Amino acid sequence: MNVELHGGPCMELTWSKSSYSGAEGGDCVEVAACLDKVHIRDSKNITRPDLALAPSAWTVFIEFTREA
Repeated sequence: MNVELHGGPCMELTWSKSSYSGAEGGDCVEVAACLDKVHIRDSKNITRPDLALAPSAWTVFIEFTREA
């Protein structure tokens, strides 16, 4: 999943749904990226708090999932 980083702190997050999330309502993940954080949330329950990672941690996670 490629994520475009926005410069500076984000005032409003722009969420992108994973291309691996199916339309039938299975596991759905959305990501919003800023320069200093990558935010991850469950698209089926957006009222829950999101998980915020450093961009370097997100990169490690993506590289790990590519190997799986």
